[in-house]
Amino acid sequence: MTSISWLRLEGKNAVVTRAGGGIGRGVALELARVGANVLVIDLNEDGPAKPWT
Repeated sequence: MTSISWLRLEGKNAVVTRAGGGIGRGVALELARVGANVLVIDLNEDGPAKPWT
């Protein structure tokens, strides 16, 4: 995966849809890693593909 470590998002807000797994989960994790406040949304009633840890 390509890192966006050069991007600084401290104090910025992001909303990521379909964040329960796959690309959405990866995007949400990377945004949080570079400092964004992330709201994750997914309508999968079975829960996330992997636990958020």
